[in-house]
Amino acid sequence: MSNLQPSQPSPAFAEPQQNMFQVSSHPLALLFLILFKGVALTLYLLGNFFTSNFILLFVVCVLTLAVDFWTVKNISGRLLVGLRWWNEVREDGTNEWIFESRDQSVPNNSSDSRIFWTVLYATPAIWSLLAIAAFFSLRLQWLLIVIIAVLLSSANLIGYQRCDKDQKQRWNQLTGSSANPAGFMSGMVSGLMNNAIATGVVGRFFSRG
Repeated sequence: MSNLQPSQPSPAFAEPQQNMFQVSSHPLALLFLILFKGVALTLYLLGNFFTSNFILLFVVCVLTLAVDFWTVKNISGRLLVGLRWWNEVREDGTNEWIFESRDQSVPNNSSDSRIFWTVLYATPAIWSLLAIAAFFSLRLQWLLIVIIAVLLSSANLIGYQRCDKDQKQRWNQLTGSSANPAGFMSGMVSGLMNNAIATGVVGRFFSRG
């Protein structure tokens, strides 16, 4: 008498694995998070294959980096991880960091969050390696592009690190004071006051919008 084995589903009918854009809550924002960075890197690495005009490559590359910086700061972070930061210059000339975040009780898409933070950390690291390569190969003109890229990508990284830290501090204060009714009002006021953090490092370039 033969042993009958349970039939296995045919691979042809297996559910196809979804890519990062299919599982994303905001695929368009995710696309532009990657697109402008890829364009800037491509222009820097392969621009000489298209034109020998360094001035043209410099202008286009810097414009792409600036658009990427603005997009990440104002759109990508807000949609993908629920965070936004900007810097305002007061009348006395000092700078003020301002952070926005959505309620942490509303969870982020884990795929969007993972990709956003990975890209945010990887970008300045990649440009830093290219800066070292440009320096030791004495490509000083190209080093200017890389320095701008490192500064802009690092500014976004620092801004979102502070914004994320501020969000967690305010949420911890709120949840901690909620467990203690006597400290609820003081915790809420403290959380609101932490929404604006002042510093004198960043200028008008990083202002809102």
